[in-house]
Amino acid sequence: MTNIILCGGSGTRLWPLSRTLMPKQFVKLFEGESLFQKTVERNQKACDAQFIVSNAEQYFLAVDQIDEMALQNYKAKYLLEPVGRNTAPAIALACLALDPDEIVLVTPSDHLIKDEKAYLEAVEKAKVLAASDKLVTFGITPQYPETGFGYIEANASENGKSKMENGGLDVLSFKEKPDLKTATSYIEAGNYYWNSGMFCFKAGYFLAELKRHTPEIYETSLTAYENAKSEEMIRIFHDDMAAIPEDSIDYAVMEKSDSVKVVPSDIAWSDLGSFDALYEELPQDEAGNASSTQGNDLIIQDSKNNLVISEKLVATIDVDDLLIIDTADALLVSRKGSSQKVKNVVKQLKERNSELPNIHVTAHRPWGTYTVLDEAEGYKVKRIVVKPGKRLSLQKHYHRSEHWIVVSGTATVTRGEAEFLVRVNESTYIPMGELHRLENVGKIPLVMIEAQVGEYVGEDDIVRISDDYQRA
Repeated sequence: MTNIILCGGSGTRLWPLSRTLMPKQFVKLFEGESLFQKTVERNQKACDAQFIVSNAEQYFLAVDQIDEMALQNYKAKYLLEPVGRNTAPAIALACLALDPDEIVLVTPSDHLIKDEKAYLEAVEKAKVLAASDKLVTFGITPQYPETGFGYIEANASENGKSKMENGGLDVLSFKEKPDLKTATSYIEAGNYYWNSGMFCFKAGYFLAELKRHTPEIYETSLTAYENAKSEEMIRIFHDDMAAIPEDSIDYAVMEKSDSVKVVPSDIAWSDLGSFDALYEELPQDEAGNASSTQGNDLIIQDSKNNLVISEKLVATIDVDDLLIIDTADALLVSRKGSSQKVKNVVKQLKERNSELPNIHVTAHRPWGTYTVLDEAEGYKVKRIVVKPGKRLSLQKHYHRSEHWIVVSGTATVTRGEAEFLVRVNESTYIPMGELHRLENVGKIPLVMIEAQVGEYVGEDDIVRISDDYQRA
């Protein structure tokens, strides 16, 4: 069985912790581990192989975090989408790369599952059903009338009890996110489950059902896959991906097929779709305060039931029921129960053309990281770290010049036709419009300070001529 891990999504409901270029699945919220790492670790126990579907920006985050885990003999396939088209095309493209008889377990990378034993038991039930040509989804046993989830209606007998067959139930319908009254009626009925967004089926059977019910997605996905560039990973071309209709697996297949089963799953599951949900999953002190801040970085005085996450020391005095989320460049303060409104803040920031929804002060790139130390009109100062053996793209800028000062390691610099070394406490200058590249051929990280000067110092003033990571 192959685990298809879906890495799409920007996780804006957890802003400012989660950004487009560092979405929630890669943020290390749980004792130094990310949700993505937990997903890899958990599903390794159920599957023989993993197939990670991602975009170019998140691919290297996945690779880096898997490397950190130091897994023995671990290998994964990768499929890179140049533009997101929702879950149906993503799953179709992955299934096209597999043997038709291969059973796949499709999982998001940003869910928390705490009862691993019950989860693995549910996966085994799903695997048996999938082997008999069923499309299987996992229904979370609801704990309360939640209005933020979709629901799955399963078959039920006359006394209201669901009829189980081989560990699964027939699915009667999928329900959109309900209002509170409707959600309460679902709980009372006893045959409704939260839609987890996890699935299990044979790769070929899913493709056959997709072709039957949504042929346009199937045909365009097939074309995109056949045209794809396949080296270390499968890269879909932008125009081919853009031609695929955007749709979820629920709408495209699951709601239309007559071969759908649901496995009821009581697995201590959360999609961590809000800070209120995150509060419930983090350790709490005697006063109900939860935090990922450790030791001396938090002082609580006469405060209760708060969530505090910060990169610096936080002290609270006489405050209750607050969400306090502090990063280097943004602070969110909200009452508990209102965190679903964070998406409205992100919308306003996007309307202002702000970079705050997209990127942190420290940005992770395929070659390393950069941290913005200072920025004002006409200049920007960065700390750049290049990993050993990595290099930036061959590029130029139309609106800025750059000064580079090496702090640690040795830089191999391309400037125009020249190539030369810049060592510790040495510097070089890149004129506006000059073709250039920065490379670390050494065995230790290259650390340097970059001062940008010009009328515009935005991150989109980059013209890439050649790039090892095939970014635009």
